[in-house]
Amino acid sequence: MQTQVSIPEYLSGDFSMYLENMTSLADPENPDLLTNYLSNLFKQLQEMPLLFTGMPDQLAMAITTKVRIDSKSLAKIELSEEPTWADVKAFVGVHADARACITEIMENAEQDLKTAILLIHFYNGYDATPLKAEENDDDDDYGSNGYESDDYDENY
Repeated sequence: MQTQVSIPEYLSGDFSMYLENMTSLADPENPDLLTNYLSNLFKQLQEMPLLFTGMPDQLAMAITTKVRIDSKSLAKIELSEEPTWADVKAFVGVHADARACITEIMENAEQDLKTAILLIHFYNGYDATPLKAEENDDDDDYGSNGYESDDYDENY
C-alpha cells in the first residue's frame, strides 16, 4: 500500500514548482537531460551564489546533487510547522566542491537555503504514482455522467 506524504502548507507552492521542473526534465528518451541541466544550474550558482534569492525551487534544483540530507533523521522532527535553519542544518551534508557557495547562501539567504533543503527532503520521499481510484459500486447501472447507459437518443 502506498503511503501518502503530506507536504506542509508553507512549502506547497514552491514544492509544486520544484516537482514540476524535476519531473519535466526526467525524460526517459534523454536520461542525461536532468543531470546536465542540474550541473549547468550549479555552475551558474557557483559563479553567483545569490542568483536564486527568492526562488527556493530553483535553488533546490541547483544544489540537489551537492547536498546530502539525512532524511530519516530529519523526518523525526516536527515539520508541519516551519522549522528554523538550526533545526534543519544538522541533517545536511555538503559536497566539498560546493561548500564555499553553500556557505555564502547560508550567510545571505538562509531562509531560501532552508526552504530548498526541505523541498529536496520532501521530494526524495515523494511518490508521484497516482493512487488507485476506489471502485464505486454505484457505477454498475450508470455511466460516468450519471445516466443509465441506455438512456440516450441514438438518432441525435
